[in-house]
Amino acid sequence: MKKLGGRLLVALLWLLHWLPLGLLAELGYLLGSVLWRHARGRREVALRNLELCLPDLQPAVRESLARDHFRWLGRSLLERALLWYASPTRLKRLIHVDGDVHYAERTERPVMWLVPHFVALDVAGVATQVHQQRRVGSIYQAQSNPVLDAAMRSGRLRFKGGEIFSRHDGALPLVRAIKRGYVFFNLPDMDFGPRDAAFVPFFGVPAATLLAPSRMARSLNMVVQPIVAEALPGGRGWRVRFLEPWSDWPTDDPLADAHRMNTWIEGEIRRNPAQYLWVHKRFKTRPPGERSVYGPQVPDDIDETDDAG
Repeated sequence: MKKLGGRLLVALLWLLHWLPLGLLAELGYLLGSVLWRHARGRREVALRNLELCLPDLQPAVRESLARDHFRWLGRSLLERALLWYASPTRLKRLIHVDGDVHYAERTERPVMWLVPHFVALDVAGVATQVHQQRRVGSIYQAQSNPVLDAAMRSGRLRFKGGEIFSRHDGALPLVRAIKRGYVFFNLPDMDFGPRDAAFVPFFGVPAATLLAPSRMARSLNMVVQPIVAEALPGGRGWRVRFLEPWSDWPTDDPLADAHRMNTWIEGEIRRNPAQYLWVHKRFKTRPPGERSVYGPQVPDDIDETDDAG
């Protein structure tokens, strides 16, 4: 039954990719409104995250922001139809690139792209494949549905033979790929537990933050270039910003680097708060002795929300 459901979903996405983006966006906004009404666990996580991160906002303003987020989230789910199946020509027309997209092609050093979890995250992945020539490697969380997992892998790897590595395989396969010339598409802002992490403030709240990005960048002499993706209103497509590479990161202090990284992500969220992935339990892991910030009303079965991991 799970495989049948996966096949039906994949078939639906394939059909949807023929629609104009404007119509697909409207359907996505409608899906987001349905999710807001019926996905209670996700809704509670988003509202709690906003309460913790943006406490100065009035509750009604935070709720309005959360509603907007669900609309963008619904749109991003349906837009995978385009990202997985639309032609490269169509995608190039819809993805507007700002900044130095070709930096990784020019530098002789290994490159790490830092890409925070905005809802257009997958668009950033496509942009790195259709607008530049370096092969791209990333780490992902395998889907429980094997049909959907296969479709996701196929959709993300259909340009230039990139590779995505399962988180369960550890870092060694990724390190080997980087040494072969792959660019590391790194998603640094999720809670993966206390292992190899430190509790670093994120909007003033201690958050389990990986130290691996700094350590890997330093050990492999990598240059780090941040990338931020956003969805544009209606049928206008998406914008992917390739920012200036960081000249002062990494340092010899992984903890200070994690602080710098979180502070930068905070700034990008304030710039576009409705499109950040608030439905992820960013503060799931707590320092020793601290109670959960989410409470018993939020089930544990929604801990992981992003298949890109």
